[in-house]
Amino acid sequence: MSDPQSLSQLFALDSLLDTEEIAIRDTVRRFADEKIRPHIGDWFEAAALPVRELAEGLGELGVLGMHLEGYGCAGMSATAYGLACLELEAVDSGIRSLVSVQGSLAMYAIHHYGSEDQKQEWLPRMAAGTAIGCFGLTEPDFGSNPAGMRTGAKRDGDDWILNGTKMWITNGSVADVAVVWARTDDGIRGFVVPTDTPGFSAPEIKHKMSLRASVTSELVLEDVRLPGSAMLPEAKGLSGPLGCLNEARFGIIFGAMGAARDCLESAISYAQDRQVFDKSLAAYQITQVKIADMALEVGKGHLLAYHLGRLKDRGEARPEQVSTGKLNNVREAIAIARECRTILGANGITLEYPVIRHANNLESVLTYEGTSEVHQLVIGKALTGEAAFR
Repeated sequence: MSDPQSLSQLFALDSLLDTEEIAIRDTVRRFADEKIRPHIGDWFEAAALPVRELAEGLGELGVLGMHLEGYGCAGMSATAYGLACLELEAVDSGIRSLVSVQGSLAMYAIHHYGSEDQKQEWLPRMAAGTAIGCFGLTEPDFGSNPAGMRTGAKRDGDDWILNGTKMWITNGSVADVAVVWARTDDGIRGFVVPTDTPGFSAPEIKHKMSLRASVTSELVLEDVRLPGSAMLPEAKGLSGPLGCLNEARFGIIFGAMGAARDCLESAISYAQDRQVFDKSLAAYQITQVKIADMALEVGKGHLLAYHLGRLKDRGEARPEQVSTGKLNNVREAIAIARECRTILGANGITLEYPVIRHANNLESVLTYEGTSEVHQLVIGKALTGEAAFR
């Protein structure tokens, strides 16, 4: 029997990357395999994650805010950042979420919209993983429609007083700083909120069946008093938070394919070892049909991610193109996870294998940073010129 090819060989994926990108990808893959993969099943089962220890390790690795320039950030390309997200989510979506929220939401908001003092105060520590950030936009009653937010900020002399709640906030309970978006008399504005500020609390959300190896919280702001300097000076209106979300969606395009790849590789390995009626499960036509069809979608998802990475590196990626990648790659990844589960049979529902964990996690990825329906409408508007959101 000839040696089987890997997915990367089948699509000649490495031929599309340069030497530095391959080295970054391989370094992140080794870190994830050695430091995270041996423990991730237990963390998922226990719904507990050593966030601070992980953040410092990821900071030493250089992946926190790695696509940002200066302030201790690595200044790598968008494609390199995407490859890091892919390798982290190949282990678990919760790990990639930690990195995405830190770098593409909290750090990006401060980096792009913050004052120089805000950048100097927070970004070096966040890049090192010694300070953890979260991003407060979604509210209990306003997910896909952030313009309806009720969290408000009122002037009191030179200070701001914030009141409101945010929901489904990754890293919230462990964060040192929260970027919180609130309605003001001057429109929606962003605020840098140290989490030890009186009136700020972040109760953790329990009983999740998805993203269990991730801290998810509610943010509660009760008369939180901040100095005038806490406001992000360069963000006004929804363009600020939506710009941050577009950054996070980009990482998901790559990350989802990491989860899909891990599921498929696990299913292939299992099928090769599993004996059914005196031959391997991999030797049956129906198994090979499943594997071939899934491999096509994993390969195409990688190619789409790489293409969007190159566009972003040239400053040419448009929001509707990012929506296309997020919609396709997450939708295909969750379908692949479910199909791989069928190959593993009953073993597919145990944490001995990663497939059911990826499938559960992808249920969240399918919804956050824009639901599939929202991305369909973004694409529909781009193609027809008609906004169908209302």
